[in-house]
Amino acid sequence: MILSRYCDMKQNFNIRLHLFLGIWLFLFSSCEKIENPSDGNSDQSPFAVEIGSSKIPYIVIDTEGKSIEYEPGIPAKLKIYENKELVQEQKIDIEYRGKTSFRLSDKKGFNFESIDEAGEGMDVSFLGLPKEEDWRLIGHVVNFNDKYIYDRTMIYNVVGYELSRLIGKYAARTKIVELEVNKEYMGVYVFTEKLKRDSERIDIKSLNATSTNLTGGYILTIDKASVGDTGIGKPLSYFLNNWDDDARYVEFNSFRSQYDINRNLISFAPYGAPYHPNQYLETYFLYEYPKDKDITPAQREYIAKYIHDFETALIQDDFGSDKRTYTNYMDAASFVDYFLINELCRNVDAYRISTYLQKDRDGKLKMGPVWDMNIGFDEGGRVPMNDWVINYNKFVNNDPWMLPFWWNRLMEDPTFRKAVKQRWTSIRGDQWTDAKIQKIVDDNVQYLKDNGAVQRNYTKWDKNIGVNYDQSINSLKNFLKERAAWMDKEIAKF
Repeated sequence: MILSRYCDMKQNFNIRLHLFLGIWLFLFSSCEKIENPSDGNSDQSPFAVEIGSSKIPYIVIDTEGKSIEYEPGIPAKLKIYENKELVQEQKIDIEYRGKTSFRLSDKKGFNFESIDEAGEGMDVSFLGLPKEEDWRLIGHVVNFNDKYIYDRTMIYNVVGYELSRLIGKYAARTKIVELEVNKEYMGVYVFTEKLKRDSERIDIKSLNATSTNLTGGYILTIDKASVGDTGIGKPLSYFLNNWDDDARYVEFNSFRSQYDINRNLISFAPYGAPYHPNQYLETYFLYEYPKDKDITPAQREYIAKYIHDFETALIQDDFGSDKRTYTNYMDAASFVDYFLINELCRNVDAYRISTYLQKDRDGKLKMGPVWDMNIGFDEGGRVPMNDWVINYNKFVNNDPWMLPFWWNRLMEDPTFRKAVKQRWTSIRGDQWTDAKIQKIVDDNVQYLKDNGAVQRNYTKWDKNIGVNYDQSINSLKNFLKERAAWMDKEIAKF
């Protein structure tokens, strides 16, 4: 009897013990699920927003209480999640990016560099992209005060760069991601490579202070000026209103074309005050590689003379004859492709800002890669859909950044026009058919919509602006079809 009662008590105790342990283990494992972002079955999101079963990479950046500056970058931790599983952690150095977009957009872009434990740059592969240390996170421009959004589709750059790659030209590789910074959901961004000299990016020979062959490689940009090292230590408020720095060209960071936008020799001195009355006539070339702090006087002199000799030949050649000397200086095929890509995308910033040029060792001047198409396509403005972007100067007066004379002069050359026609005919029959162009758009839109990113982004970034995403996509697709058809008709006349 006593033994039986003891056994019953022991059995009840064991049952209670197992029940207690079961409940404890359940609560413990539940807490783990909430705290561990790798578990996609949790009822509570480990992120700033619930992403459900989204397959879009989700990036979390934590600056550990430090405020992000425009310059210099600050240390932070970056984590990449795929299907809510942590797949990569990396120390980075992060700062804001952009000039006009930084000032006008409530949705800021970022530059970041992957760094080691000592804070030094190190090459890292992210999202399957080739190893490097310099990267960009670029979002579409949103301004709540004035109620406008540039690139409501969020894929202008993705589409433009893919069009470039389809015809064999390097363009910055991109990945669509969602971004969270310091526990704030920031929306859809394009994770992309920085354009720079690298065997996997702009693949030209290195050039340093000890190089005896001055012919290359060089990377130049036609662009707004950068504040550079003089901006280090300035408060963030300075960069929100430093419009003058965009037009502050100095001998240290650039050289000026000796010809104005009308092909006339310039008689007034370079490096005038920002937005001086004659600035619209000028074209400045900024040193991208070697950097302005690294390029030697001999290298500066060489590349400036090379550009001048090219421009002089382009102006002076007689296009009524069979002889061409300007082609001794430029890689015509790269100019043709640069023209076609930017014209198809109606990139109104092309040719005059965000414009890259390169010259390899013992090689000719090449255009590209293409860059920054967030003000283009159906939202390009300034240039009508049925006109060439190279005619920008016809539609805009005295912009501080007008088109150099190169492009209109090139289009006066029957040989160049013939090359444009041949190339266009070739790629329209293969890489740039209407079906393939539309597929680029459709694939990216489907990816965003299937994973709920469009809704999440515009829950954050619409705020009564009134975004109709489907309408924006239809507008983009109609534009590309109509623009390509217009170019078919116009180029057939060449």
